[in-house]
Amino acid sequence: MRELKLTNTLTGEREIFQPIDPERVTMYVCGPTVYNLAHIGNARPVVVFDMLNRVLRELYPSVIYARNITDIDDKIINAARERGQAIDAVSTEFADKYREDVAALNTLTPDLEPHATDNIPAMIDLTERLIKAGNAYPADGHVLFAVESMPGYGALSGRKLEDMLAGARVEVADYKRHAGDFVLWKPSAADEPGWDSPWGRGRPGWHLECSAMIRAHLGDAIDIHGGGRDLIFPHHENERAQSCCAYGGDFVRYWVHNAYVDMDGEKMSKSLGNVRTIRDLLSSYHGEVLRFALLSAHYRSPLNFSQELLDSAKSALDGFYAALRNNQDVEPAHINVTDCVAFDALLDDLNTPESIAALHAASKALNKAIDADRAKAKGMLLACGTALGILQVDPEVWFTGGGDNDLSADVIDKLIAERRDAKANRDFARADQIRDELIAAGIVLEDSPEGTIWRRA
Repeated sequence: MRELKLTNTLTGEREIFQPIDPERVTMYVCGPTVYNLAHIGNARPVVVFDMLNRVLRELYPSVIYARNITDIDDKIINAARERGQAIDAVSTEFADKYREDVAALNTLTPDLEPHATDNIPAMIDLTERLIKAGNAYPADGHVLFAVESMPGYGALSGRKLEDMLAGARVEVADYKRHAGDFVLWKPSAADEPGWDSPWGRGRPGWHLECSAMIRAHLGDAIDIHGGGRDLIFPHHENERAQSCCAYGGDFVRYWVHNAYVDMDGEKMSKSLGNVRTIRDLLSSYHGEVLRFALLSAHYRSPLNFSQELLDSAKSALDGFYAALRNNQDVEPAHINVTDCVAFDALLDDLNTPESIAALHAASKALNKAIDADRAKAKGMLLACGTALGILQVDPEVWFTGGGDNDLSADVIDKLIAERRDAKANRDFARADQIRDELIAAGIVLEDSPEGTIWRRA
């Protein structure tokens, strides 16, 4: 078995991945709270853990990848009130749009997609276990986790209990024994969604949801828990506390977190007005361009998302697809994904920059290959592309497929034919006019002795 290395947030070390059961690898990644469209920052963990999912599936016979849907949350309740809609209508709409948007990034569908509202009994059971174990207590209609009851609380985030309250974003209420105690269950008002429980009608806290769903769908312990580094504290710290105290052991073997996405050198925030949704960006760029841009930096390094990054990603992909289009007459040799240099780089803590470098080398090799070497070179480029989840489009479609408002391929072909005839008749003014019209429409022409090919800029 080839070795996969991952950086474990809990230890701070790059470790050789050794699953609990090599016949059944388990991974849980925190999914969206569905009250609005997902932004490009939300897309980074989706693409990063899709990459990890792909690598694991090449190495192990069975991988269970779960990504949850948080469909009960104060943000959803507030969005429903603002829109004058039912809560489930809002959560269903944005869950569907989320799936559409991330699918456009060439991400594989998770094996499991547990919804919080379908797992309330498991959440109540977990809360009861914590109360019985002395790690939680009811107070004023709430149930709270007692952070002082867990000696190792703070180990994941590397924070001391007395130092972490400023980052906890918790309400300091008089019914708390300690200001850092967090809510497991809270009461619901009459106009809010709620479920009957031993502590009255209410709903779960955000942290409780993931702990309960992990155990309900994957078991007491899992191999990998992933998400953005913004979730390390308090969300994942609190998940770890709940699950370890209720079920014993250390319920996650490898904690993996991706770094932040900045926008044009600044932190993305609504106040700065620089939040870009996946859906908005997809109206201007193919999903593979967004995916390639998100993979351009190592997942543990900050990523500065910008127009320049997108244009660079588009240019690189154009180069790869051009190499494939120029060798359309060649049947590629079959090369396993695991046998390409790009995959080797991914085994080293998902080193996507090195994997992309291998992709460029494969493209260069194909452009230089002659005769019998072309089949192997083309196969290697396609294998590298598959490793990264790109080059999944027919090259001709990549260059000629357009949006609803673009010139159709038929119209472009007719204009190119008219330009060819104009040049043959020495009507160079008309030929230049057609070329300029096509350039203005975003069509790039490439003339050669064999004829003219075109692509959209």
